[in-house]
Amino acid sequence: MDRNNLQFGGDGPRVRVEIRDHVAHVTLVRSGKMNAVDTDMARSIIGAGEALSGRSDIRAVVLAGEGRAFCAGLDVASFTEFAGTDPEARVMPRTHGDANLYQQLCLVWRELPVPVIAALHGVAFGAGLQLAVAADVRIAHPETQLAIMEAKWGLVPDMGGMVLLPRLLRSDVLRLLTYTARPVTAAQALDWGLVTEIAEDPLAAAQALATEIAGKSPSAMRAAKALIALAESGAPADQVLYEESRAQTGLIGGKHQMEVIAANMAGRAPDFD
Repeated sequence: MDRNNLQFGGDGPRVRVEIRDHVAHVTLVRSGKMNAVDTDMARSIIGAGEALSGRSDIRAVVLAGEGRAFCAGLDVASFTEFAGTDPEARVMPRTHGDANLYQQLCLVWRELPVPVIAALHGVAFGAGLQLAVAADVRIAHPETQLAIMEAKWGLVPDMGGMVLLPRLLRSDVLRLLTYTARPVTAAQALDWGLVTEIAEDPLAAAQALATEIAGKSPSAMRAAKALIALAESGAPADQVLYEESRAQTGLIGGKHQMEVIAANMAGRAPDFD
């Protein structure tokens, strides 16, 4: 198996992973369904994230969707599948630590030790929006529409959104979007903090950012993501302060930091390989 070119999907490819120059390009490839999420897609997204989680050669991830949209949300056909099963048995089992299957398809990206950049176009609705907010950074095309769509179907966000969204949005904005299922433009999403930046070619912008990050100290980037996660978790200040110092102690004088210093002094790009 080629470790740098992977595909995931039980009845045909759902997710493609291509690794180039230490950047993992992860693409949802169910374009005929606007990358809508069914059970196979959920498992494929998790499989892609898990395949990258233990790889020390990965320095950044670009998460994108093929075709007309990033992700249109839950596949409507799945409602028929779900209707024939016991909701308790489908939703409540904690299959991935604290999370169920559908929560993990989003949380696996937040748990990756390297930065994840999502390139958004078309729509990011429901499951697609929750997947997007699991990324560290979201770059959207100006015409992208975003929505917390679950209320349209008489449901609540249940794919990790209530862990991730309150860290991005004011409470009134989160409530408005959740209660109404109203789509918003990329410009409005940028103003509210749901999108990081807008670009005419979000995929190219995400790839450029990933390349920039991949050129930084790999150990520093991983330490920074872990430290930010700790700070956002509500850990007490004394713990955050201690872990700041502990992370810095582990970086100072290390191989990657010494290469950064040498490269800066020589006016060249660092070489971490």
